[in-house]
Amino acid sequence: MADWNDFQKWLQDSVFTPLEDRKMPVMEHLVELQARLTRAVLVVAVVFIGTFFYADTLVQWLRVPLQNAFIPGKLQWVPTDLPMVPFVFLAPAEALWQNVKVAGLFALVLATPHILWEVWQFVVPGLHSQERRFVGPFVLLSSMAFYMGLSFSFFFVLPFALNFLISYGVNAGFIPQISIAQYVGFSLWFLVVFGLIFEVPLAITLMAKLGWVDVPFLKRYRKWAFLGAFIFAAILTPTPDPFNQCLMALPMYVFYEVGIISAGFFKKKPVPGEQPDAEAASTARMPAPAAPVMSEDPYVSVPGSGRRG
Repeated sequence: MADWNDFQKWLQDSVFTPLEDRKMPVMEHLVELQARLTRAVLVVAVVFIGTFFYADTLVQWLRVPLQNAFIPGKLQWVPTDLPMVPFVFLAPAEALWQNVKVAGLFALVLATPHILWEVWQFVVPGLHSQERRFVGPFVLLSSMAFYMGLSFSFFFVLPFALNFLISYGVNAGFIPQISIAQYVGFSLWFLVVFGLIFEVPLAITLMAKLGWVDVPFLKRYRKWAFLGAFIFAAILTPTPDPFNQCLMALPMYVFYEVGIISAGFFKKKPVPGEQPDAEAASTARMPAPAAPVMSEDPYVSVPGSGRRG
Protein backbone atom coordinates (compact mmCIF):
# COMPACT_ATOMS: atom_id res chain seq x y z
CA MET A 1 0.00 0.00 0.00
CA ALA A 2 2.86 2.36 0.83
CA ASP A 3 4.46 1.71 -2.56
CA TRP A 4 1.16 2.48 -4.33
CA ASN A 5 0.77 5.76 -2.38
CA ASP A 6 4.36 6.70 -3.23
CA PHE A 7 3.70 5.96 -6.90
CA GLN A 8 0.55 8.10 -6.90
CA LYS A 9 2.43 10.97 -5.25
CA TRP A 10 5.25 10.68 -7.79
CA LEU A 11 2.71 10.58 -10.65
CA GLN A 12 0.94 13.67 -9.34
CA ASP A 13 4.14 15.66 -8.68
CA SER A 14 6.03 14.63 -11.80
CA VAL A 15 3.35 14.26 -14.48
CA PHE A 16 0.06 15.91 -13.53
CA THR A 17 1.24 18.97 -11.57
CA PRO A 18 3.35 20.36 -14.47
CA LEU A 19 0.24 20.18 -16.61
CA GLU A 20 -1.83 22.38 -14.29
CA ASP A 21 -3.70 25.20 -16.01
CA ARG A 22 -1.70 28.43 -16.03
CA LYS A 23 -4.93 30.47 -16.10
CA MET A 24 -4.43 31.45 -19.71
CA PRO A 25 -6.78 34.05 -21.23
CA VAL A 26 -9.51 32.91 -23.58
CA MET A 27 -7.64 34.02 -26.69
CA GLU A 28 -4.59 31.96 -25.72
CA HIS A 29 -6.83 28.92 -25.26
CA LEU A 30 -8.30 29.50 -28.73
CA VAL A 31 -4.83 29.86 -30.25
CA GLU A 32 -3.74 26.62 -28.59
CA LEU A 33 -6.92 24.88 -29.82
CA GLN A 34 -6.23 26.11 -33.36
CA ALA A 35 -2.65 24.84 -33.22
CA ARG A 36 -3.67 21.40 -31.97
CA LEU A 37 -6.46 21.08 -34.55
CA THR A 38 -4.00 22.06 -37.29
CA ARG A 39 -1.52 19.40 -36.16
CA ALA A 40 -4.27 16.77 -36.02
CA VAL A 41 -5.49 17.66 -39.53
CA LEU A 42 -1.95 17.57 -40.92
CA VAL A 43 -1.33 14.13 -39.40
CA VAL A 44 -4.61 12.82 -40.85
CA ALA A 45 -3.71 14.29 -44.25
CA VAL A 46 -0.28 12.62 -44.23
CA VAL A 47 -1.79 9.27 -43.25
CA PHE A 48 -4.48 9.73 -45.91
CA ILE A 49 -1.83 10.09 -48.60
CA GLY A 50 -0.45 6.71 -47.56
CA THR A 51 -3.82 4.97 -47.32
CA PHE A 52 -4.95 6.34 -50.68
CA PHE A 53 -2.14 4.49 -52.46
CA TYR A 54 -3.55 1.27 -50.97
CA ALA A 55 -7.20 2.20 -51.50
CA ASP A 56 -7.76 -0.56 -54.07
CA THR A 57 -6.43 -3.15 -51.62
CA LEU A 58 -8.59 -1.73 -48.82
CA VAL A 59 -11.68 -1.93 -51.03
CA GLN A 60 -10.83 -5.55 -51.83
CA TRP A 61 -10.64 -6.28 -48.10
CA LEU A 62 -13.93 -4.48 -47.62
CA ARG A 63 -15.66 -6.80 -50.08
CA VAL A 64 -14.45 -9.94 -48.26
CA PRO A 65 -17.64 -10.27 -46.15
CA LEU A 66 -19.75 -10.22 -49.33
CA GLN A 67 -19.09 -13.79 -50.45
CA ASN A 68 -17.33 -15.28 -47.43
CA ALA A 69 -18.25 -16.33 -43.92
CA PHE A 70 -15.89 -16.13 -40.95
CA ILE A 71 -15.49 -19.34 -38.92
CA PRO A 72 -14.42 -18.45 -35.34
CA GLY A 73 -13.28 -21.99 -34.52
CA LYS A 74 -10.86 -22.07 -37.46
CA LEU A 75 -10.11 -18.32 -37.49
CA GLN A 76 -10.45 -18.19 -41.26
CA TRP A 77 -12.81 -17.07 -44.01
CA VAL A 78 -14.77 -19.74 -45.89
CA PRO A 79 -16.40 -19.03 -49.29
CA THR A 80 -20.19 -19.20 -49.39
CA ASP A 81 -22.45 -20.62 -52.09
CA LEU A 82 -23.19 -17.22 -53.60
CA PRO A 83 -22.33 -16.71 -57.27
CA MET A 84 -19.73 -14.16 -58.30
CA VAL A 85 -21.10 -10.69 -57.61
CA PRO A 86 -19.58 -8.04 -59.94
CA PHE A 87 -19.24 -4.42 -58.86
CA VAL A 88 -20.39 -1.66 -61.22
CA PHE A 89 -20.14 2.12 -61.11
CA LEU A 90 -22.86 4.37 -62.48
CA ALA A 91 -20.98 7.68 -62.72
CA PRO A 92 -17.54 8.56 -64.12
CA ALA A 93 -16.06 9.57 -60.77
CA GLU A 94 -17.95 7.07 -58.61
CA ALA A 95 -15.13 4.53 -58.28
CA LEU A 96 -12.55 7.23 -57.49
CA TRP A 97 -14.81 8.81 -54.87
CA GLN A 98 -15.33 5.46 -53.12
CA ASN A 99 -11.57 4.97 -52.89
CA VAL A 100 -11.30 8.42 -51.34
CA LYS A 101 -13.99 7.55 -48.76
CA VAL A 102 -12.38 4.25 -47.80
CA ALA A 103 -8.90 5.80 -47.58
CA GLY A 104 -10.26 8.68 -45.50
CA LEU A 105 -11.96 6.37 -43.00
CA PHE A 106 -8.86 4.23 -42.57
CA ALA A 107 -6.75 7.38 -42.17
CA LEU A 108 -9.01 8.56 -39.35
CA VAL A 109 -8.82 5.16 -37.67
CA LEU A 110 -5.03 5.03 -37.91
CA ALA A 111 -4.61 8.64 -36.75
CA THR A 112 -6.98 8.23 -33.79
CA PRO A 113 -4.15 7.81 -31.20
CA HIS A 114 -2.60 11.12 -32.22
CA ILE A 115 -6.00 12.87 -32.25
CA LEU A 116 -6.75 11.58 -28.74
CA TRP A 117 -3.29 12.73 -27.62
CA GLU A 118 -3.95 16.27 -28.88
CA VAL A 119 -7.37 16.31 -27.16
CA TRP A 120 -5.78 15.03 -23.94
CA GLN A 121 -3.06 17.69 -23.99
CA PHE A 122 -5.66 20.44 -24.49
CA VAL A 123 -8.13 19.25 -21.84
CA VAL A 124 -5.90 17.89 -19.07
CA PRO A 125 -4.70 21.26 -17.63
CA GLY A 126 -8.27 22.14 -16.66
CA LEU A 127 -9.00 18.87 -14.85
CA HIS A 128 -8.51 18.00 -11.20
CA SER A 129 -6.12 15.22 -10.27
CA GLN A 130 -8.89 12.69 -9.57
CA GLU A 131 -10.58 13.59 -12.88
CA ARG A 132 -7.33 13.09 -14.79
CA ARG A 133 -6.90 9.63 -13.30
CA PHE A 134 -10.46 8.81 -14.41
CA VAL A 135 -10.30 10.24 -17.95
CA GLY A 136 -7.25 8.23 -19.00
CA PRO A 137 -8.79 4.75 -18.50
CA PHE A 138 -12.09 6.01 -19.94
CA VAL A 139 -10.45 7.13 -23.19
CA LEU A 140 -8.53 3.85 -23.43
CA LEU A 141 -11.63 1.71 -22.81
CA SER A 142 -13.78 3.74 -25.18
CA SER A 143 -11.19 3.33 -27.96
CA MET A 144 -11.00 -0.43 -27.34
CA ALA A 145 -14.81 -0.70 -27.35
CA PHE A 146 -15.02 1.17 -30.67
CA TYR A 147 -12.43 -1.10 -32.32
CA MET A 148 -14.20 -4.16 -30.92
CA GLY A 149 -17.44 -2.92 -32.50
CA LEU A 150 -15.70 -2.49 -35.85
CA SER A 151 -14.26 -6.00 -35.65
CA PHE A 152 -17.56 -7.56 -34.59
CA SER A 153 -19.35 -5.90 -37.49
CA PHE A 154 -16.70 -6.88 -40.05
CA PHE A 155 -16.33 -10.53 -39.01
CA PHE A 156 -19.89 -11.42 -37.99
CA VAL A 157 -22.61 -8.86 -38.80
CA LEU A 158 -21.65 -7.87 -42.34
CA PRO A 159 -21.16 -11.45 -43.66
CA PHE A 160 -24.48 -12.53 -42.14
CA ALA A 161 -26.41 -9.50 -43.43
CA LEU A 162 -24.86 -9.45 -46.91
CA ASN A 163 -25.20 -13.18 -47.53
CA PHE A 164 -28.81 -13.16 -46.37
CA LEU A 165 -29.79 -10.19 -48.54
CA ILE A 166 -27.91 -11.34 -51.66
CA SER A 167 -29.21 -14.91 -51.31
CA TYR A 168 -32.75 -13.60 -51.03
CA GLY A 169 -32.39 -11.71 -54.31
CA VAL A 170 -30.72 -14.61 -56.09
CA ASN A 171 -33.41 -17.06 -54.95
CA ALA A 172 -36.03 -14.63 -56.24
CA GLY A 173 -34.50 -14.90 -59.72
CA PHE A 174 -32.57 -11.60 -59.86
CA ILE A 175 -29.00 -11.21 -61.13
CA PRO A 176 -26.80 -9.46 -58.52
CA GLN A 177 -24.89 -6.44 -59.78
CA ILE A 178 -23.98 -4.09 -56.95
CA SER A 179 -23.00 -0.46 -57.29
CA ILE A 180 -19.63 0.18 -55.68
CA ALA A 181 -21.02 3.36 -54.07
CA GLN A 182 -23.96 1.53 -52.53
CA TYR A 183 -21.80 -1.30 -51.22
CA VAL A 184 -19.08 0.90 -49.74
CA GLY A 185 -21.65 3.17 -48.11
CA PHE A 186 -23.55 0.18 -46.71
CA SER A 187 -20.40 -1.45 -45.28
CA LEU A 188 -18.81 1.67 -43.82
CA TRP A 189 -22.06 2.74 -42.21
CA PHE A 190 -22.47 -0.66 -40.55
CA LEU A 191 -18.89 -0.55 -39.27
CA VAL A 192 -19.22 2.93 -37.76
CA VAL A 193 -22.65 2.31 -36.20
CA PHE A 194 -21.57 -0.93 -34.54
CA GLY A 195 -18.46 0.80 -33.26
CA LEU A 196 -20.75 3.34 -31.56
CA ILE A 197 -23.14 0.64 -30.29
CA PHE A 198 -20.28 -0.95 -28.38
CA GLU A 199 -19.89 2.37 -26.53
CA VAL A 200 -23.38 2.10 -24.95
CA PRO A 201 -22.33 0.17 -21.78
CA LEU A 202 -19.41 2.52 -21.22
CA ALA A 203 -21.63 5.59 -21.64
CA ILE A 204 -24.19 4.20 -19.16
CA THR A 205 -21.40 3.36 -16.70
CA LEU A 206 -20.02 6.89 -16.97
CA MET A 207 -23.45 8.42 -16.31
CA ALA A 208 -23.90 6.13 -13.30
CA LYS A 209 -20.44 7.07 -12.02
CA LEU A 210 -21.36 10.76 -12.28
CA GLY A 211 -24.66 10.13 -10.48
CA TRP A 212 -26.90 11.04 -13.42
CA VAL A 213 -28.63 7.64 -13.53
CA ASP A 214 -28.87 4.63 -11.24
CA VAL A 215 -29.89 1.00 -11.58
CA PRO A 216 -33.56 1.47 -10.49
CA PHE A 217 -33.93 4.29 -13.01
CA LEU A 218 -32.46 2.18 -15.83
CA LYS A 219 -34.64 -0.82 -14.95
CA ARG A 220 -37.74 1.38 -14.84
CA TYR A 221 -37.17 2.53 -18.42
CA ARG A 222 -36.34 -0.89 -19.89
CA LYS A 223 -39.37 -0.98 -22.19
CA TRP A 224 -38.64 2.53 -23.45
CA ALA A 225 -35.04 1.54 -24.11
CA PHE A 226 -36.27 -1.46 -26.11
CA LEU A 227 -38.57 0.76 -28.16
CA GLY A 228 -35.88 3.41 -28.57
CA ALA A 229 -33.38 0.81 -29.82
CA PHE A 230 -35.71 -0.11 -32.69
CA ILE A 231 -36.46 3.54 -33.46
CA PHE A 232 -32.76 4.42 -33.61
CA ALA A 233 -32.06 1.31 -35.68
CA ALA A 234 -34.80 2.29 -38.14
CA ILE A 235 -33.12 5.70 -38.51
CA LEU A 236 -29.55 4.42 -38.70
CA THR A 237 -29.93 1.43 -40.98
CA PRO A 238 -28.97 2.22 -44.58
CA THR A 239 -31.85 0.07 -45.89
CA PRO A 240 -35.51 0.10 -44.78
CA ASP A 241 -35.86 -3.68 -44.34
CA PRO A 242 -36.71 -5.01 -40.86
CA PHE A 243 -33.88 -7.58 -41.04
CA ASN A 244 -31.11 -4.98 -40.80
CA GLN A 245 -33.16 -3.06 -38.25
CA CYS A 246 -33.19 -6.10 -35.97
CA LEU A 247 -29.46 -6.64 -36.53
CA MET A 248 -28.82 -3.20 -35.03
CA ALA A 249 -31.61 -2.93 -32.48
CA LEU A 250 -31.09 -6.23 -30.65
CA PRO A 251 -27.35 -5.70 -29.89
CA MET A 252 -28.17 -2.14 -28.86
CA TYR A 253 -30.71 -3.35 -26.28
CA VAL A 254 -28.40 -6.15 -25.12
CA PHE A 255 -25.70 -3.59 -24.41
CA TYR A 256 -28.27 -1.53 -22.51
CA GLU A 257 -28.73 -4.53 -20.20
CA VAL A 258 -24.96 -4.87 -19.93
CA GLY A 259 -24.84 -1.19 -18.98
CA ILE A 260 -27.33 -1.83 -16.16
CA ILE A 261 -25.08 -4.54 -14.73
CA SER A 262 -22.00 -2.33 -15.09
CA ALA A 263 -23.80 0.63 -13.50
CA GLY A 264 -24.52 -1.54 -10.45
CA PHE A 265 -20.80 -2.18 -9.98
CA PHE A 266 -19.52 1.33 -10.71
CA LYS A 267 -22.30 3.47 -9.25
CA LYS A 268 -21.53 6.74 -7.54
CA LYS A 269 -20.57 6.19 -3.93
CA PRO A 270 -22.48 8.41 -1.48
CA VAL A 271 -20.45 10.87 0.54
CA PRO A 272 -20.48 10.02 4.26
CA GLY A 273 -23.11 12.14 6.01
CA GLU A 274 -24.79 13.11 2.76
CA GLN A 275 -28.48 12.30 2.52
CA PRO A 276 -29.57 10.52 -0.69
CA ASP A 277 -31.36 12.76 -3.17
CA ALA A 278 -34.66 10.86 -3.11
CA GLU A 279 -34.74 10.74 0.67
CA ALA A 280 -33.80 14.41 0.94
CA ALA A 281 -36.48 15.40 -1.55
CA SER A 282 -39.16 13.38 0.24
CA THR A 283 -38.08 14.86 3.56
CA ALA A 284 -38.25 18.37 2.12
CA ARG A 285 -41.75 17.78 0.74
CA MET A 286 -43.05 16.21 3.94
CA PRO A 287 -44.70 18.89 6.14
CA ALA A 288 -43.72 19.06 9.75
CA PRO A 289 -46.31 17.51 12.06
CA ALA A 290 -48.52 20.11 13.69
CA ALA A 291 -48.18 20.47 17.43
CA PRO A 292 -51.28 19.24 19.30
CA VAL A 293 -53.53 21.99 20.57
CA MET A 294 -54.03 21.53 24.30
CA SER A 295 -57.33 22.71 25.65
CA GLU A 296 -57.44 24.42 29.00
CA ASP A 297 -60.33 22.16 30.09
CA PRO A 298 -59.04 18.55 29.98
CA TYR A 299 -62.61 17.16 29.89
CA VAL A 300 -63.79 15.74 26.53
CA SER A 301 -67.55 15.75 26.21
CA VAL A 302 -69.49 12.86 24.72
CA PRO A 303 -71.02 13.79 21.35
CA GLY A 304 -74.72 14.45 21.67
CA SER A 305 -74.70 14.66 25.45
CA GLY A 306 -75.03 18.41 25.43
CA ARG A 307 -72.39 18.78 28.16
CA ARG A 308 -69.83 21.46 27.39
CA GLY A 309 -66.26 20.34 26.96
